Amino acid sequence: MKLVLPLLVAALLLPRAALAEGDWEVTPQSEEALAKGLDWLAKTQGPNGNWDSNDLGLVGMGALAFLSAGHTPGKGKYGVNVDRALDYVLKNAKESGLLNVADGQRDMYNHGLAAFVLGQAHGMTDDPRISPVLDRSLKLIASTQCRDGGWDYHARPQENGHDLSLAVMQAKALRSAVDSGLEVPPEVVQLALKSVRNYYRCKGGRGDLTEAEQMKLPGQFTYNGGRGTLAMAAAGVVCLQEFGQYDDWRIPKNMEVISGAIKQLRAQKKSGQVPFDAYTLYYVGQALYQVGGKDWEQCYPILRDTVVANQVREPRDAARDGQWRDTGHVGGRPGELYGTAVACFILAMPNRYLPILQEGKIQKFQQQ
Repeated sequence: MKLVLPLLVAALLLPRAALAEGDWEVTPQSEEALAKGLDWLAKTQGPNGNWDSNDLGLVGMGALAFLSAGHTPGKGKYGVNVDRALDYVLKNAKESGLLNVADGQRDMYNHGLAAFVLGQAHGMTDDPRISPVLDRSLKLIASTQCRDGGWDYHARPQENGHDLSLAVMQAKALRSAVDSGLEVPPEVVQLALKSVRNYYRCKGGRGDLTEAEQMKLPGQFTYNGGRGTLAMAAAGVVCLQEFGQYDDWRIPKNMEVISGAIKQLRAQKKSGQVPFDAYTLYYVGQALYQVGGKDWEQCYPILRDTVVANQVREPRDAARDGQWRDTGHVGGRPGELYGTAVACFILAMPNRYLPILQEGKIQKFQQQ
């Protein structure tokens, strides 16, 4: 039976952005680095709104960097820039709802990330262009969910999803809709959460243990059931937290992995390299914030200061001054966009402008 996602505005008023809690969250150095990063993004953005890339996920990340710092279409210092980036995504959306015009192998990866950004923008602005595109994009996510609750890279339903990264990417897009006052079918979320939990493995990779046995052993989320990575540990935590699974025993086990990795970070001053890689940094920062408490208080300053220290500072080289670059999967100008956008997002998080970062918990989605 095909799922249809109703876009009914919920009786929800998003709270105003909260100020950072103090200099342990925001420092003069982090504010300066954020300002320079946004300036680099603005200077290097092309006239069509993109950054030498037709990857709607990456262009969406450029828009997210501006949104996370409180700039909305037509408003603020970078209102024109965020408007151009969103316009590029919206104009390239397909009639089917798909948000990808690059390689078809990246259909649902780009789609989930771009849909997440549109959901955040929808919650921050009354731009009438966003709603119909977001509507179609969310219906596509629901209709392409695989039987096991995951998603394939191509926009088509199959028996089994491909990996955890795709499941979390679509789940974040759905939660973004919730944050913007839209309703999502609980059955889609429940099945996605079941899929995410299925990617958890105890240390050593054993998947044949009972849940009671797993709870007694160290473990973490994996990419495809076998390979545990820091990115997947963080992505799994983010998904569970954002859908109200606050007491899930898997969260603290993965936070041990995340906090341990952050405490081992060493700054590489002015190297331009984001900590870990842009993809991992994106999820690690959100996992820290969503869990909060001592993990956020102890680890965010380390992560923030490493990001700040690594920023390129070359006043005589305007093409590089203020940027970061991805150290993982994306090179060239798109990699510089990716690294800089994620770094700006991390530095702007304490200001809590994005709906996803504003206070308030949601009703827990029950497991089936």
